[in-house]
Amino acid sequence: MGRKNKTYFKDLHQQAYDKLVSMQAFGESKRAAAAAGKDKEKIFSFNTYQTYWKHTKYFLQYMKENHSECTTLKSARKYVNEWLQVRADQGLSAWTVQVEAKALGKLYGISPGDEGYFTPPKRRREDITRSRGDRVRDKHFSEANNDELIKFCKGTGLRRSELAALRGGDLMARAQIDQELAQLEKVPAEQLTPQEVRRVEVLRDTKLFREEYFVYVRNGKGGRERLSPIIGKNAGQIVERIQSTPVGAIVWQHVHQSADIHSYRSDYATAIYKAHAREIKEIPFDRISKGTGRRYQSQVYTCRKDEAGKKLDKTAMLVCSKALGHNRINVVADNYIRGL
Repeated sequence: MGRKNKTYFKDLHQQAYDKLVSMQAFGESKRAAAAAGKDKEKIFSFNTYQTYWKHTKYFLQYMKENHSECTTLKSARKYVNEWLQVRADQGLSAWTVQVEAKALGKLYGISPGDEGYFTPPKRRREDITRSRGDRVRDKHFSEANNDELIKFCKGTGLRRSELAALRGGDLMARAQIDQELAQLEKVPAEQLTPQEVRRVEVLRDTKLFREEYFVYVRNGKGGRERLSPIIGKNAGQIVERIQSTPVGAIVWQHVHQSADIHSYRSDYATAIYKAHAREIKEIPFDRISKGTGRRYQSQVYTCRKDEAGKKLDKTAMLVCSKALGHNRINVVADNYIRGL
């Protein structure tokens, strides 16, 4: 006779895989889930799922090599912090350790505010090595041979995954945007579907920019769509590349693995910020501090840590954030804007 319940005969690898797969909620609204208190039980992005599964497997390998007596996820949970401390002691970056803490937190339902949650190393800008200085991989990447790709990236700010997914037809002119938005705004708000409401937000965001053409990103970080402005002196060349690609065909058949996409996104972000930023001294002192009674500039962002004292225009940061596909302006300050 077959066994009635085979759950207990799954190894740790299969148990963890089944758990993470059961949490997949790709395409669902994270905001709605958070409002219902169910966001901790779900993974909303395929890329996030892939990242969490990759780092979970590192933990499972550690358990196999050091605590093979643990055969269930429940029994392995007590070794989560031990594993994360080992990773920190190995000299992994604070970014990597934090990702692994989040991956196992999702697997076990552990939140940063919970008692006993592992406190990973602090992330500091000066510790960032990605996209700074020369790397071994740079020796295998010819800027001359990839000139068009580099110009395309610096003019659109796309992530690697977005660049690989870009297809002919993923281009909108401002006239098209205005026409579609006008049609949607004629419909009473209560009659719009959730997808149409989100579409209206995406279309309205383009009013923040002065550019004529936009790249349509249908599946950015977190599954969010956006329209990113095409900027710079090579905008015409970029538009022509997309227009000359048959609708549905991939615009870039090959994206060199050594192309420093993050660095190009940084150049794009910095250019957008500079184009929209006001002089800090020109931003009005429009609020009064309840503690000191002094007036202050509510639209000025003051950087911290190694950038302490630097001031940025929040309005320009928001514009930059929208173009990149982020929701928080501090991400722009901490990871993208450079050389100011």
